[in-house]
Amino acid sequence: MTAREKIHSGDLYLPTDDGMFEEQQRYMELLYEFNHTRPSEAERRTALLREMFAEFGEGSFIEPPLRANWGGHNVHFGKNVFANFNLTMVDDTHIYVGDYTMIAPNVTITVASHPLDPELRQKNYQYNRPVHIGRSCWIGMGAMILPGVTIGDGAVIGAGSVVTHDIPANTLAMGTPCRVVREIGEYDREYYRKGKRIDYQELFGG
Repeated sequence: MTAREKIHSGDLYLPTDDGMFEEQQRYMELLYEFNHTRPSEAERRTALLREMFAEFGEGSFIEPPLRANWGGHNVHFGKNVFANFNLTMVDDTHIYVGDYTMIAPNVTITVASHPLDPELRQKNYQYNRPVHIGRSCWIGMGAMILPGVTIGDGAVIGAGSVVTHDIPANTLAMGTPCRVVREIGEYDREYYRKGKRIDYQELFGG
């Protein structure tokens, strides 16, 4: 199995094999261009993201600066995903983000790991595990999502959380390590915060 195949397999590999560094540099050049666009260049930003990313859905938006060591090459954004500034993605293998998900400032999503054995680390070996973030999630500011994690549809991750394990759909989770606090349900459809009722007629008419 080649190094290019191993990056998506979970096996140990050397990231400098098979000409991958040269390919990676091409996407990093595009990322540099994206981060140096003007706020008025919305169409150019979207065009660059669609060239950089594996998938970048209709209506999705990323506020620069963006950091990604493969320039987003292995990142799959659904439609209407919003990511605020200082999103960092270590995207050596696939990162999936579902439709309508919101990502707050200073979030880190990483797929890469290194062996505990120091001799292997000295030789720069690594392995990768993909991250899956579902539809209509909200990832709070400063959260860190570690390799191999799946976050279910509709989940909310509290600010500053370190997500080390899977989080079920439609739950509020927070902390270090991140743990489920409660399910999201009927109360949250009636109140947007404690004691503050949602006025659906005012919001949507009727």
